[in-house]
Amino acid sequence: MLHTLARNWWALLIRGIAALIFGLLALLWPGVTIFAIIIVFGAYAFVDGVFAIAAAIRAAESRQRWWPFVIEGIIGIVIGVITFFEPHVTAFALYITIAAWAFLTGIFEIIAAVELRKAIANEVLLIIGGIASILFAVLMIAFPAAGVLAVVWLIGIYAVFFGILMVGLSLRLRKHAHNA
Repeated sequence: MLHTLARNWWALLIRGIAALIFGLLALLWPGVTIFAIIIVFGAYAFVDGVFAIAAAIRAAESRQRWWPFVIEGIIGIVIGVITFFEPHVTAFALYITIAAWAFLTGIFEIIAAVELRKAIANEVLLIIGGIASILFAVLMIAFPAAGVLAVVWLIGIYAVFFGILMVGLSLRLRKHAHNA
C-alpha cells in the first residue's frame, strides 16, 4: 500500500489542495457555498432518478419487478426539478430535517440515559448530551440564519483541516516515491 500511495503522492496533494480551496471558499462565501451544495444535490437527485428509470426499463425487459424503480426514478427527478427551480425549498427541508433529527435524538439520548442510570450510578453525561442535542435543535429553529451559517462553517473548517492533512501526507509520501 505504501508503494502505491507513494507513487501517487501527487494525487493526494491535489486532493488536499482542492479541499483547502473548497474549505476557504466555504468560510469566505457561505451563501454561495450553501447554494452550490443544494444545486449539486439537485443534480444528483435528478441523475439518480434518470438512472432508476433506466433500471426500470431494463428490469421490465427481463421480466423482473420494475415498478419500484419507476417510483424511485420519478421521486428523484421531481426532487431534482424542485431543487433547481426552488432551491430555498430544498434548503429549508434539509434544515428542518437536521433540526428534527437533533431534537428527536436528544429525547432518546435522555431516555437512554435514564435507563443507563439503573446500571451506572450518577450517569449524567448522556443526559447532558441529550440536552445539548435538544438545545441545538431549538437554537436552529430560533436562529435559522445563524444555523445555516454554522453548518457551512463546520463544513468549511472540516475541509480546511482535511486538506492540511492530505497535503501533509502527500509530502511525506513524496519522500518515499523514489523507493516505490
